[in-house]
Amino acid sequence: MGVQKRRVSHARQGERRSHHALTVPQLEECPHCHQPKQSHHACPTCGWYKGREAVRIRQRSTTEAGS
Repeated sequence: MGVQKRRVSHARQGERRSHHALTVPQLEECPHCHQPKQSHHACPTCGWYKGREAVRIRQRSTTEAGS
């Protein structure tokens, strides 16, 4: 394992970490149910993608919601 010879300054450390910032995912309106969804992903609310049902969303039954 390598051992450093000199301490890394705060400025150089910040330069190295300058690309590590997190970004908020861009949301768009679902054309089927008009809820916000991530682009190029199936809608988590209705399961539609590119004009067809891609994922079947199970409806919560009263027994699941109660427990």
